[in-house]
Amino acid sequence: MRFHSVSSHRIDQKPRTYRLAAGLFVAMLLIALFPHDSSSKERTIFQQFTQHIGKQIHHDKQAFARANNCLSWFYQATKVPPPSVQGISWNMTPASQLDRDCPRDYPGGMDDARDDFSKTQSVLSVSLTFYEFALVADRNDDATYGPTELQDLFRCLSLPYRQGEPTSKQVAALTERFDSWYRSRNMDALMEGMSDLYGRGYRVTPSDRVELDRMMG
Repeated sequence: MRFHSVSSHRIDQKPRTYRLAAGLFVAMLLIALFPHDSSSKERTIFQQFTQHIGKQIHHDKQAFARANNCLSWFYQATKVPPPSVQGISWNMTPASQLDRDCPRDYPGGMDDARDDFSKTQSVLSVSLTFYEFALVADRNDDATYGPTELQDLFRCLSLPYRQGEPTSKQVAALTERFDSWYRSRNMDALMEGMSDLYGRGYRVTPSDRVELDRMMG
C-alpha cells in the first residue's frame, strides 16, 4: 500500500509537471514572438522629443517665410534688391496675395517687415539648432536614445537624470527644457550642451545632415 501511494502521487504529479512545462514553453514562445523591446521606452522618448521640436520648426518656418516674402515685396516696391537669404528654398507667396497681406501684416512697412524678419530668423535658428542637438544625441542614428545616450542627453541639457523614471516624465522634462530655452532664446546654453555632446564623442553624421536638410526643405 505504501508503494502504491508513492506511485500514485508521482503519477498525479506528472500532469502538473507537464502543465508547468507547457506554461513555460508558451511563455518563452511569446517572448520569442513578441519580445519586450527594452529600447521601446527610449524610442518613444526620441520620437516624442523630436516631434515636439519639429512642430515648432514648422511654425517658425511659416512665420519666417511670411516675413521674408513681405520684406522682399517691400524691397521690390522701392526697386531696391533685397538681401540674399542662404539656405532658404521655400516658394514665394503669389504676388496678388502679398499685395493684400503685407500691408495688412506690416502696417509700418519695410521697417516692420525687417524687424519681424530678424526675429523670426532668430527663433528659427534656435529651433533648428535644438533639432540638430536632438539628432546628434542619437549617436548611432537608430531613432532611439539608448541608456547611455539618454543619460548624456539629460546631462548636456543640465537636467537631472533618474534611471527608471516613467517615460512620460522624461519626455516632459525634455520638452519643457526645449520650451524654456526656446522662449528665452537661450542659444548660449544650447551651444554649451552641444559642445558637451561633442566632448563625449558625439558628432553630426551624414544621416543627421539629410534629416536637417529635410526639415529645412
